Amino acid sequence: MRQRLSSEPDRYRGRRRVPTPPRSRYAVVVTSAFIGAGVVAIGAASNLPDNKAINPEVLQGLDKTSQVATDALNSRSDDATRASRSENRDAAAKTSTDEDVEASEIYLLPLDDYQFTAPYGVRFGKLHAGIDLAAPDGTPYKAVHAGTVTAAGYQGGYGYAITVKQDDGTEIIYAHSRRLLVEKGDTVKAGQVIGEVGNTGYSYGTHLHLEVHVNGTPTDPITFLRDRGVDIKLGMESVYAGLAAAEAATS
Repeated sequence: MRQRLSSEPDRYRGRRRVPTPPRSRYAVVVTSAFIGAGVVAIGAASNLPDNKAINPEVLQGLDKTSQVATDALNSRSDDATRASRSENRDAAAKTSTDEDVEASEIYLLPLDDYQFTAPYGVRFGKLHAGIDLAAPDGTPYKAVHAGTVTAAGYQGGYGYAITVKQDDGTEIIYAHSRRLLVEKGDTVKAGQVIGEVGNTGYSYGTHLHLEVHVNGTPTDPITFLRDRGVDIKLGMESVYAGLAAAEAATS
């Protein structure tokens, strides 16, 4: 190492080196600052009003607000209840109307099991004004459509017969019965059992003779019922068969 000559200027002369404070001193300073801030905050908080001492006017305002909210909820509940009752009444009215409409449209087969033996038309020089459906003696037969019984008893060549008049004036006659299960004046539904198959009157074998009169004039039952969803030859009923059977079973 070269020895400095006395003639060389001393670059460090007149300068004083400030010693670096130890790390522990910085820690003390920072900690003191946080503690001071906490003390200031505590002092400021001590000047705030006590949170337990609530202004009575504020409490009164809160009570009023709560009452208004309660009244609003009660009003809304009442509205909902009224709306629900209205909907229930509308639904009940609609159901009643639907049932009336469906009842007026239901047409069914008179027998569950039968053999088609004679059509509508001229036979032996005379008009055979209905159709014949053969079935065992005593087989229950049902009303094809709803209506009022206008005749029930022995009617000459028809034997024991029933006439059911519909609301539109159409009449359906069930003839050659063994036994009648309804009386004049009774109201019947489609699918309701009203008599039993027999061989009374001018009959050639046990069967149900079915006639349809529209405006007092005999009409082919095959065509009349087919137009209303019932096919005698195919043994098919309308789409309301299940509904009518259920109603007849509960009546």
